[in-house]
Amino acid sequence: MTADEPVAPKPAAVTVEPVPTPAGDARITLHPAAAPRAVLALGHGAGGGIEARDLAALAVALPARGVSVALVEQPWRVAGRRVAPAPRTLDAGWLPVAARLAGQGLPLVVGGRSAGARVACRTGAESGAVGVLALAFPLHPPGRPERSRAGELLGSGLPTLVVQGPKDPFGGPAEFPELPASHDLVALPAGNHGFEVPKRSATGQRELLDLIVSAVGDWVLRVV
Repeated sequence: MTADEPVAPKPAAVTVEPVPTPAGDARITLHPAAAPRAVLALGHGAGGGIEARDLAALAVALPARGVSVALVEQPWRVAGRRVAPAPRTLDAGWLPVAARLAGQGLPLVVGGRSAGARVACRTGAESGAVGVLALAFPLHPPGRPERSRAGELLGSGLPTLVVQGPKDPFGGPAEFPELPASHDLVALPAGNHGFEVPKRSATGQRELLDLIVSAVGDWVLRVV
């Protein structure tokens, strides 16, 4: 490195913060950008936590692009319970977290995977966010396409990005209804509901995660 070359800012330390909510304490694990332009809050699904491969990949990669990533554990998960509560309780456990993050004064994008995406869609406009990210949105229960949840997605009231794998039993990209101009759909070349790629797939696991990270990062910086 020469004296004329800019020095890249060092990444800030990851912090963990409890947040009181009407449903109990939630928990934010914040991966901050050194020079943040936005905050992306991500909730987990009903069957897993913030260690999900897509959430973890976004938390590692996006701070370098100026997007702080807040991985949010819902109160039921923090309390060690195994079964997620009703949607109304999930929403009550999410909104105070969104308010805390919005209080940082940066544009806030809310989102999550699966059930977390549903929460973000239902509460996005109320949370003061500028956009919603829906990873592996569960369009319907497996094998029950007649029980569509498209209304939650279409009713987000905000610019919304959907990222969906073709082998998702909760609904592949081809099953989604025509989306309004405010909504974008990224149809991945491989991946199931957990964005897992079979070993013999033409698209590798790392390659798929890189596609997700790139698409999400580009979209977030566009909407903020």
